[in-house]
Amino acid sequence: MNKLSKTLLAAGAVIALFGATAQAQQPATPPSAAAIGYAKEILTAKHVEQIYQGAVPGLVQRTKDVLLQSNLNYQKDLNEVAVKVAKDLAGREKEIGDQMTKIYASMFTEQELKELATFYKSPLGAKAIAQEPIAFASARQYMDQWAQKFAAEINGKFRAEMKARGKDI
Repeated sequence: MNKLSKTLLAAGAVIALFGATAQAQQPATPPSAAAIGYAKEILTAKHVEQIYQGAVPGLVQRTKDVLLQSNLNYQKDLNEVAVKVAKDLAGREKEIGDQMTKIYASMFTEQELKELATFYKSPLGAKAIAQEPIAFASARQYMDQWAQKFAAEINGKFRAEMKARGKDI
């Protein structure tokens, strides 16, 4: 099983952990900066970044593997380019974390997020358990869309680097 599959499987496990389905309560206005900050604290405390931390290297590896299937004679070059592309795009998985934070912050009011960040075991904790599957499902959908677009960008970088080496793929 590759790292991206493991990442998506972990996201599914987190969703399953948090229980039954619930209806989203979407505010009419975007969450405040304070609400985003509280949501970030909560997600950091729960180590949610583990779900997506391998997204960039996983997508680079997957792209390289696909390109190798039809360009075996460029294996050495593609391995070198993979290192360069991974280095150039390192940190982009932060986009997933930022979006997850916004999604999470939109599920609760600013005051609720503040209470969650400081006192997780409460009636509000029960609401968090009920709302998290929705937030993570939305984040997972975003991550899937992001990965598709990002893979196309990685593919373009591979092709550009290979073309600069005089090798069209």
